[in-house]
Amino acid sequence: MPIKFKITKTDSKSRARCGIIYTPHGEIHTPAFINVGTQAAIKALQIEELKKLGVEAVLCNTYHLMLRPGAEIIKKAGGLHRFMNWQGPIFTDSGGFQVFSLGFGMERGLKKIMPEIVEGKNPSTPSCSAQGIRKKLAKIDDEGVTFRSHIDGSLRRLTPKISIQIQEKLGADIIFAFDECPPPFASREYSKEAMQRTHKWAKECLKFHRKFSPSKVEGQALFGIVQGGEYEDLRKESAKIIGAMPFDGFGVGGSFGAACSKKPLQKTLNWVISELPEAKPRHFLGIGGIDDIFYSIKAGIDAFDCVSPTRLARQGILYLLPKSGGSIKNKFRLHISKSEFKKDFGSIDENCGCEVCKTYSRAYLNHLFASDEILAYILATKHNIYFIQKLFREIREAIDEEKFDKLEKRWLI
Repeated sequence: MPIKFKITKTDSKSRARCGIIYTPHGEIHTPAFINVGTQAAIKALQIEELKKLGVEAVLCNTYHLMLRPGAEIIKKAGGLHRFMNWQGPIFTDSGGFQVFSLGFGMERGLKKIMPEIVEGKNPSTPSCSAQGIRKKLAKIDDEGVTFRSHIDGSLRRLTPKISIQIQEKLGADIIFAFDECPPPFASREYSKEAMQRTHKWAKECLKFHRKFSPSKVEGQALFGIVQGGEYEDLRKESAKIIGAMPFDGFGVGGSFGAACSKKPLQKTLNWVISELPEAKPRHFLGIGGIDDIFYSIKAGIDAFDCVSPTRLARQGILYLLPKSGGSIKNKFRLHISKSEFKKDFGSIDENCGCEVCKTYSRAYLNHLFASDEILAYILATKHNIYFIQKLFREIREAIDEEKFDKLEKRWLI
């Protein structure tokens, strides 16, 4: 069956809303946080543990999986669901963000793509000019991107057609159109060029998806992506054009976070959401900050994906509830590796209900990270995923009960 989206509740004071995305592999209750399993795995956790932590869906990375183990191997295994033994809904991104970010690693103030690929060079070894700019690994043209694998340096090609073919072999329930994500601080001229290229590729993705999908992945949904950088007219134009195409849902792309203050982020979302169809789901790509989540849901976003919960966990950074001292100032984070926790035998978060907080002390987690024990990553990841999933359950309940504004104030003020 194709996916369906049902809006179950709308907030009277904002664009926040609750809904259900029905997929061939189960339901996703929105607003939803989609945990990222980049290489068909949530780092440090067995896949069976995700359901226990409240996870309904995961997102896997097309770029990494096309390089290793390869889309054909996953297809022969029966698709991602069988390959990774996850029977819930799966998203795959298009691979575009990773390919484009190869140019300069999205470093502040630098262009994303260099003029040419340096043949015969080992891309794992940075090659710098007098200005300290690393030689690029990717070259873009109007048909797609040629890039070097970060694994073995082999020359590869990714286009709208290839991206769709790979994602269909992977067999996810929801896939994304191939787009160009411009770097932070991109000029208006470049942002417009990237947007127009994204629109061209969106049409091609729809064409190829219609051509291949009926016989290969029944019910697989395709989301289009809105670009346009930080420019209001471009964002509105992109949302209007992409929103008019027959996609099953929409993603909001672009570089935010450190590159933008919160106000531009909120403005950008308001520009975009006002132009997108109400009846289809909206996904914010790569966003996971707690304050960003509240601002985005308030603007009308239905789903998010981000590596933050698991990546922070492996760095010894644990989420902390407002009742336990979490706030915007400390980003709701506790750095468990700090020496001050060496003799702290209290719970990581006394107000958290996860098994980690019920069972282990701050001192023990501090010891595990100091000793570089694998268990440190396992326990920290469990806590962070539980935390983020519980937050989204509370958000859905608050919207349903017309208390979203009060919940937001409790967290952000």
